[in-house]
Amino acid sequence: MKIVRFLFQGTPGYGLDLGENILKITGDPFSELRFTDISIPKKDVKMLAPCYPSKVVGVGLNYRRHAEELRSETPDTPLIFLKPSTAVIGPDENIIYPKLSKRVDYEGELAVVIKRRASKVAIAEADDYILGYTCFNDVTARDLQEKDGQWTRAKGFDSFAPVGPCIETELEAGKVTIETFVNGELRQKGNTADLIHTVPELVSYISQIMTLLPGDVIATGTPAGIDELHSGDTVEVKIAQIGSLRNLVVSQP
Repeated sequence: MKIVRFLFQGTPGYGLDLGENILKITGDPFSELRFTDISIPKKDVKMLAPCYPSKVVGVGLNYRRHAEELRSETPDTPLIFLKPSTAVIGPDENIIYPKLSKRVDYEGELAVVIKRRASKVAIAEADDYILGYTCFNDVTARDLQEKDGQWTRAKGFDSFAPVGPCIETELEAGKVTIETFVNGELRQKGNTADLIHTVPELVSYISQIMTLLPGDVIATGTPAGIDELHSGDTVEVKIAQIGSLRNLVVSQP
């Protein structure tokens, strides 16, 4: 199932993406899916980020080829960081290029959406805590990341966490191709078979440190091929089984 979150006639809601239409569901997908008989044409709605997390947990250097391109050693344990909920935007919303930065990069990723409260989860039980998967762009002010020596400012600007377009509940995460396009040109392509730390390992590891809540997002890392964005660029993260997450880059007013 492809679960979406949308705005229709001023009211947000959840539904199932049926192609041309959205089948409305009541409540939220983190408790119980309750289907209705209400079908809304997709052209009449505004698509929102498919979840609104209390936090986004990012993972750095989690692809072997990406670590190689940065000439970094592969970490023995996941290298994690946080993005605030205020950084989250949905499909077709604008990425704001901040005045404080001179270089902003894209990082296309597969993201995990947590289904229920998760604390001290065993690796073997991790799948029970996953609702599904979505596309993610870990937008990063690369110059500030290098200057600060830690990643909060570089990763935390408003609009630096595009998520969407849906939560795919039936994805096998072990061998998924991720592509990033800038202005229609393929810039990044990788496969989760190259992950250093697998999705179950990430869910388990992070849950030993912090409690994950329903709707929280784990961005699993970016493949090789990161590069910079400019104002006016359209950046698209595509995972065939999920869909495309497209955003325009605009200068900060």
